[in-house]
Amino acid sequence: MAETIPDVISPQSLADYLEVMTRAVFQAGVRWKQIAEHWDAYRKVFANFNPERVAAYQESDVEEVLATPGVLRTPRKVHATIRNAQAILETERDFNGFGRYLRSFDAYADLAKDFKRRFAFMGDMNVWYFLFRVGEPVPRFEEWVTTIPGEHPRMKEMVERARGQNHSPELP
Repeated sequence: MAETIPDVISPQSLADYLEVMTRAVFQAGVRWKQIAEHWDAYRKVFANFNPERVAAYQESDVEEVLATPGVLRTPRKVHATIRNAQAILETERDFNGFGRYLRSFDAYADLAKDFKRRFAFMGDMNVWYFLFRVGEPVPRFEEWVTTIPGEHPRMKEMVERARGQNHSPELP
């Protein structure tokens, strides 16, 4: 099962941020394995997550994405990815760097609130997941997850794996 659990990364470009965000969007509500098995199709159809290209997608591009084998046929998630590409570019401009935006808040709660407002399909779980995967400080999983209804075994597995690899960006 570990092959379906994504790693913590050190983003090198805006495309890295968009890829992690898109994975959060598409994993929401489905088995992670379902997305992991077809992730190459997502990379291809979303232009290797180049935010400039994805931000310019038109309805014909949405139809192409939805027709791609292996990609969830969920227009809402495709539109969220396009909106998020646009928002990443806007945020990059507004803060003179996307990483600067992520570090412009004094508290996780403030960043999470702004993130949910700024980006599409990013609820509490997806914000934590995104920030954790891109190596930004997040609250300790065991305490934070009690605020989110339901069981979250893949998230727990992802955190444990990152801790084992010494890549856990959790706050003390």
